[in-house]
Amino acid sequence: MKVPCSASWLIHTALATLLILSGTNIASAQVDTIRLKDHRLNTSALKPGLRQYLVYFQIPKSPKILRYWLWLRNTQIENRKGQRVFVTSQHWYGSDTMSYRTAYSVNKVNDFAPLYHSETVAGKNRSFNWGADKIVSADTAAINTLKGFSLDFTSPNFNWNLDIETFEMLPLAAGKIFAINFYDAGSGKPDYIIYKVIGSEVITTYDNHQVDCWKLFNESDYRGQHATETFWISKKGHEFLKEEDAFPGGFRYKVKMPAASNSLLPRFLK
Repeated sequence: MKVPCSASWLIHTALATLLILSGTNIASAQVDTIRLKDHRLNTSALKPGLRQYLVYFQIPKSPKILRYWLWLRNTQIENRKGQRVFVTSQHWYGSDTMSYRTAYSVNKVNDFAPLYHSETVAGKNRSFNWGADKIVSADTAAINTLKGFSLDFTSPNFNWNLDIETFEMLPLAAGKIFAINFYDAGSGKPDYIIYKVIGSEVITTYDNHQVDCWKLFNESDYRGQHATETFWISKKGHEFLKEEDAFPGGFRYKVKMPAASNSLLPRFLK
């Protein structure tokens, strides 16, 4: 999952095939492989609209410092060239201009296949045209820092930058294990990433609602050290409500804000 301070700290390096074969618990369980051709994502579960998240870090070595962002993800359905598409824009707002970042993604409605992705971090833009068999830089973007980039695929894949939206469309159930063919545009190569449903939990949201959620879990090796991600996704509405990550040297949290939190929305976006 991508973060504003460093896009590399949460890169997963283990191949899914190795993960599936390692450990009796994984080996004995059936793994649902999430590929575009199988149409296993329930795209009707992805509801258009604005989502707001409070994202913050806790670093034990700096207990008096709280690093935080306001994260906006807005998904809409549009018609482009006779095709219905999801258009998702992201804005990260931090304590200074260097922490601001944006992303813009276009995906097919019927299977969530990526068509286009652009992101700007610390003023540097990377834009891509995304197909089933390859991804190439969108050289029409004047400020694209990866002009001339091209990568062939052995199979179609999903945009890892939209993992939250992907999780909301998964057929979650007790004991399920998913191998999702994700790609982080412009970085490395596509890979199957393992996510496990490790149980359920009733959590209290900021607007004081009790919500029964599935807990989705991922673990990886980060620079030779163990890192984990846990996601809470509501059973009824398929909403991504909370995330807790543990990585070498600290923790990261994401919490969905209630819809009534208009005061967190920058004025020019209201």
